[in-house]
Amino acid sequence: MFPEYRDLISRLKTEDAHFSRLFERHNELDHQIHNMETGVTSADSFVIESLKKEKLLLKDKLYAVLRRAGEAA
Repeated sequence: MFPEYRDLISRLKTEDAHFSRLFERHNELDHQIHNMETGVTSADSFVIESLKKEKLLLKDKLYAVLRRAGEAA
């Protein structure tokens, strides 16, 4: 995710607690969705769709933080 911001992501994960929480939640959702889609965990399509929407919202928030931090640098 966002390879052009790889170094900035690494820095923000250690320096910005809010960014770190968003990033961790995004990764948690990614794993949950993967497990549901592959049948490791049972879930209906509504639950999966809801988690995907939350994940996309987090991705948008992460991108906004990255852009602001990148412009400030």
